[in-house]
Formats: sequence, C-alpha cells, structure tokens
Amino acid sequence: MESASKLSKLVRISKAIRKLRSNSHSKNKSRAIGLCRVVADRYADTTLSIGVPASIVLNAQSAELQTYLVGQIARAASIFRVDEIVIINDCESVREKSKMKRDVVSFFVKNLEYLETPQYLRKALFPVLPELQYTGLMNPLDAPHHLRQDEESPYREGVVIDRPVKEGKGSWANIGLKKECQVDVRLATGTRITVKLAEHNPKHYTGTVVSSLEPKRVLGKYWGYTIRVAENLLDALSNCPYTKSGYDLVIGTSDKGQSHEGLEFKELPTYSHAMIMFGGLPGIEGLVEGDEGLPLDRAESERLFKYLSLIHI
Repeated sequence: MESASKLSKLVRISKAIRKLRSNSHSKNKSRAIGLCRVVADRYADTTLSIGVPASIVLNAQSAELQTYLVGQIARAASIFRVDEIVIINDCESVREKSKMKRDVVSFFVKNLEYLETPQYLRKALFPVLPELQYTGLMNPLDAPHHLRQDEESPYREGVVIDRPVKEGKGSWANIGLKKECQVDVRLATGTRITVKLAEHNPKHYTGTVVSSLEPKRVLGKYWGYTIRVAENLLDALSNCPYTKSGYDLVIGTSDKGQSHEGLEFKELPTYSHAMIMFGGLPGIEGLVEGDEGLPLDRAESERLFKYLSLIHI
C-alpha cells in the first residue's frame, strides 16, 4: 500500500509539472528570452546579474513543485550565462500570510548552489539536508564547468580534501579526475576552489588556485553563477560585487512597464555590469513599496529602472 501511495504521488507531481510547462505562454517566453539573449551576447568583459524575490517560490503549491521551479530558474540562468543571481528576502510578510514555516531563502539558495556545483563535488560539499530532498526532480545544468572525467580543460573546479601535506606545499584537492591535484595554497578542508592546471605530473596533478572569474576572462567560457542574498531592493541594487560604482544598466520587468513591442533590444546602451530585476508575487512595485530605504511609492517604481513589460496584458 505504501509503495502504491508513493507511486500515486509521483504521478500527481509529474502531471502538475507537465501542466506548469503547458501553461507557459510561448509568446511571452520568447519576448523574455529576446531580452536576455541580447544582454548575454555582450559577453566579453561584462557581467549579467538577475534579481529574483524569494517569494516567487511560494507560488508553487508543494515542496516538489517549488524545487522544480528553482531548477528552472537555475537552468535559464545557465543557458543565458548569468554571472550572479541575487535573491531578495521579501518573504517575511508573505510567509506570515501563507503560514509557511520553512526558511524560503535558505531553500532557494541551497537548491541553486546544488545545481551550480559540478556533480563530482556535491557529495563533499552538501550534507543530507531537508531543503535538498527533491533535487532529483531538477534538470541538470550541464554547464561548461561541469566537466566529465575524460574531458580536458585548463581549468577545473575542485574541493580541498583532508590529505597530509608538507609545510609550504599547499593543499590536496579533488578535481574530478582519477588522480588528485596538489595546489599552491594551504586551505581548509572542504573549501571549493577553481584550479588552473599546470603540466601533468606522472604521479599526480598540480595547479594554482585562481579566481572563478578567470576562465570566463581568459577563455570566454561561462563558468557558473554566484549567489547573493539581499535584504531588500536597495541592498540588491547598491551592493554590486564587481565594482564600487554599481550596476550601470538596470532593467526592471513589470506588466505596468513600457511595452516591449516595437522596442529594439539591440539598442540597449553599452554597459559593464547589467542587472535585470524581476518582481515577486506583488510585482516589482511591491518590492519598491516594501523597501523603507527607498523614498518612492508603487507609482514611482519606474524611476529606478529602464522599465519594460515582458508580459502582454
């Protein structure tokens, strides 16, 4: 009886996921994709960030569907080479209304981190967590840095392992190959690193620890996204990790924004660090209204962004 109950539950989940897919409006999706593609195509020496309110997870009706929703966001971010996902913690009032006890932000972040991490590192970096209970429902990213054992690359992601090493000889790391790699820096066990490989030693690999931005800068290859949690909209927009001057192109999406019809996305201004901000359940206007640090009301939201409507109402 128990196995039949589980099978019945999986069938219901599968039907709900198919319904979620079928309800997507292809016209609206293509418009959003058009904007993301133009921004992503200006790739060299630029970064692309997206801002996503954590409350959108509450729009799904079960933990399984919420996990699947986060997986779709991660996959879209990977396809369009998003460098940074900013999760805005707007869940307090929403959680009170929904009576949801789980930490939505932690759930969102853990699942995004799990998918971005290469498969060979997950066991070392992620203990068994309730937030990751349904990760099997998420589609794999298969991102360029998710290298298989037989794939060659001058860079690989790794994790520092607990193996004795002489003083001044750095650390040992698992980089997803048959042999371990000795890196040049002494780091704590369990630290995730990006390794630039040196010439192959017959006994083991050697390499240097580099910035995770280097593969993109040197090879022009997408190397995953980072995740930042912001307490409000102002925090999300003002704490750009790439430069003190902040994001120089900020786009807000709303059904109340300027219609995208007739707008040439290729006319976007030159930028170094772009941010595309998406609204939560109450829309992007709700983020503005709920931020006490912004002297604006809902009606004045468009003053913050190049304000576009990607959903035809």
